[in-house]
Amino acid sequence: MAAKLIVGLGNPGPKYTWTRHNAGFMVLDRLASLSNIAVTRKAFSGLAGDGNWAGERVYLLKPQTFMNLSGRSVAEALRFYKLSLSDLIVIHDDLDIPFGKVRLKEGGGHGGHNGLRSLGQELGSNAFARVRVGIGRPLHGDVVNFVLTNFAKEEMNELLEVLDTSLDAMEMAIKEGMPKAMSIFNAK
Repeated sequence: MAAKLIVGLGNPGPKYTWTRHNAGFMVLDRLASLSNIAVTRKAFSGLAGDGNWAGERVYLLKPQTFMNLSGRSVAEALRFYKLSLSDLIVIHDDLDIPFGKVRLKEGGGHGGHNGLRSLGQELGSNAFARVRVGIGRPLHGDVVNFVLTNFAKEEMNELLEVLDTSLDAMEMAIKEGMPKAMSIFNAK
């Protein structure tokens, strides 16, 4: 049985820790914490760890290249572990989904997300599974600034639930397949 490479997208450094754009890092950190996998090994221009989760061998990766170069880190890890795009799950923030909602998707465009754009360029394809963590859109103002702002206080109170929902969706996708997980979690 093939392992899974699970990648959380975000920006490195304390300045970005609680920003909306780091939702991918937050979900990966929650997974690492609950499964006792240390994501501390410096590899693939990122922080990596491996262990078992959801009955699978998993490799966890947090690229440390900044969002718009994430693809380099992911491509390097896929080559090293000899995994294919079908073994890749990418967790990222999504402006087009309201805060508190989690959606699963297979393939698709980048929707202006620089991390996904970089992955598509480096991997030569966008045919990989995604866990899309809703961060909502600003009512007005600049989207770039919005994704780099911290979650609001009331959102922080709900954040743990969002992270756990993301993990539940991903676990079902791994155990029972993307179509079933999508039919359940995308309807919520």
